[in-house]
Amino acid sequence: MAATALLLPSTTPPNYHRIISPALHISTDPRLPVPVGLLACQRDPLLREIETTVVNCVVSQPALPPAGKKTKKTVLAPTLPDDPILEVVLHDTVIFPEGGGQPTDTGIIITLDGTVWSVVQSKRHGGHAVHYVHVPQSSVDAALIAFSPGSKVTAALDQAGHDRRYDHMSMHTSQHLLSALMETRLNLPTLSWSLTNYPAPCYVEVPRGMTVEEIQSIQDEANRLVFEGRKVHIEVEELESGKETKVLKLESGRAVGRGLPDDYTGGVKRVVVIEGVDKNPCCGTHLPSIKNLQLFLLPHTDALARSSTTSARLYFLSGPRLIAYLSSTHSLLASTASNLSCGAPLVPERVNQVVDERKRAEKRVQDVESELAAFISQNLYQELCSADGGVFKKHIHRTDDSSNALGFLSMISVAFSDALKETAAVRRFVIIFSSSPSSQTTSSTTVVMAIGSDDKLVKEVGDILKDKLGVKGGGKGLKWSGKFIGVWKDKDNATTEAVLASI
Repeated sequence: MAATALLLPSTTPPNYHRIISPALHISTDPRLPVPVGLLACQRDPLLREIETTVVNCVVSQPALPPAGKKTKKTVLAPTLPDDPILEVVLHDTVIFPEGGGQPTDTGIIITLDGTVWSVVQSKRHGGHAVHYVHVPQSSVDAALIAFSPGSKVTAALDQAGHDRRYDHMSMHTSQHLLSALMETRLNLPTLSWSLTNYPAPCYVEVPRGMTVEEIQSIQDEANRLVFEGRKVHIEVEELESGKETKVLKLESGRAVGRGLPDDYTGGVKRVVVIEGVDKNPCCGTHLPSIKNLQLFLLPHTDALARSSTTSARLYFLSGPRLIAYLSSTHSLLASTASNLSCGAPLVPERVNQVVDERKRAEKRVQDVESELAAFISQNLYQELCSADGGVFKKHIHRTDDSSNALGFLSMISVAFSDALKETAAVRRFVIIFSSSPSSQTTSSTTVVMAIGSDDKLVKEVGDILKDKLGVKGGGKGLKWSGKFIGVWKDKDNATTEAVLASI
């Protein structure tokens, strides 16, 4: 008989959330919202749903998008749809509002009639969590009735919302662990950090770059604590006015971390404790243990130069992002190994070999092109010398699939000019070069170049090419160049010949 295992859902320990202030309690009045700092998602980060009550609901008035560059927050927050949005305040919620460096959750709210409403964002307004609920264009009136104050609803994290939350918690708790170890072991405070979009690595910003040995030592120590399974718990107390934790500053003036937002009115001081490692104010959601948060640090730092300071970013991965990173990295490595017909351990050596061969091939192509350009220019020069009097006119069309067809035409032009200088030949001439790829489409580019003995002649040819063929370009002095977009046909060669004949 095959063995079976029953995996019970993870639960948060009862002593995870600890109220250490005797005067602080969680309101049970359904007419009042629980303040941010005491929300169900902060008391029990593994809770998936909660039955609660609507406190307030209004139609959201969309704010104008900020001008200029997108900020970190606007990049991370899901885009609000064009349909109407309701701003819903609940008595309590499992949907975390953006704050503490952690992006907003997404989720759902189920009303009494069974309708499932999508929560696309959750934000903190003062001390309250506000849910941004997506409403179809024709359902605004029905939605306002469903979310009327006092109505019973269920707030929940659907699968996508749960996956998003678990990723955020994994990276956020790992950041607390990483920052604590860097400060205690290396005296490196965390200036800031970024919880980037999944699956990109997150980063902490530190005052200086770190050596590979320093990074490895922090990673080893972090994972030692992870394997020990250090516990995490939350301590909350009343936030007394005037006793907020001040943000420390370095000698350079750079702030270390961040303090409470100026608009926070929840009245709760919340501290995240990693057993024996760290104790730090934070309003974000954190896992009850670091036992599954193996930490990987990218073994380098990116330097950031500012006007008065130089700091560095250290990138890290944990939880679902680490698994995604390992999977994608393995897939890339396996694909590269297959393309190079070698085993994965031999990929670096084989890549170096391919790069060296590519450099030698490019050098060989340059040498051959130089010889070919000299040969073509010599033939042109001989034609010029043996031609009858008057203006020497010539059109040369080439088929060339190189990425720099114009560069090769320029090589011919330079070699031809050098031949004229060496013999001091005095003869009026105008030559048009054109070069098209072998396989053409309506978006293909044919490069066109004209050279001549005097700038007036070259300008005249360029103007006619623009008019007759629609070539877009320009030039100065004895050379003109441009681009023709589309399929270059025999009739275009004939038109070019006619342009020369008209000179």
